[in-house]
Amino acid sequence: MGKLNAQEGLPANSPAAVQYGALPYRFTAAGTLEILLITTKRSKRWIIPKGDPIKGLKPPKSAAREAFEEAGIRGSIAEKSIGSFRFQKTLEGAPNQLCDVKLYPLNVKQQMKDWPEASHRSVRWFAPAEAQAAVNDVGLQTLIGRFVEKMSSKAGLRRKAMVKAELSSELSG
Repeated sequence: MGKLNAQEGLPANSPAAVQYGALPYRFTAAGTLEILLITTKRSKRWIIPKGDPIKGLKPPKSAAREAFEEAGIRGSIAEKSIGSFRFQKTLEGAPNQLCDVKLYPLNVKQQMKDWPEASHRSVRWFAPAEAQAAVNDVGLQTLIGRFVEKMSSKAGLRRKAMVKAELSSELSG
């Protein structure tokens, strides 16, 4: 038997199953970024919506479908992954499975009152730092942090452009 990876409890050379996940986010009326997390079905830990590839769907669309099924949300999904993280999936009556999750940002436009897995999961909007602290997986924490930094710098550039436009219209008017 090969060397065990202590963190995963699996042989170090275990093949990883591919999954696609959504990182649901929105901006409040005040312009504050929020991240949506869901609970796992059994242990009720906070995670992002994710799942196995869906036949006939490209990875981002597969992630968006999982987000609807697991969290009851719809929106605009990015075509490009922001990275991936690994986690150990615990299967009932089967060996644990190492999974590599490719993560796609999902700008949430609609949140349903009822959805396919509503009776099995809780959903909650978090401030970015709270979302990072709520998830147990270090890789996911890192991806959330990188995403927040990127969104913050974009928001700053947008604010600067709006201020310049306001000043320009005041000076010309």
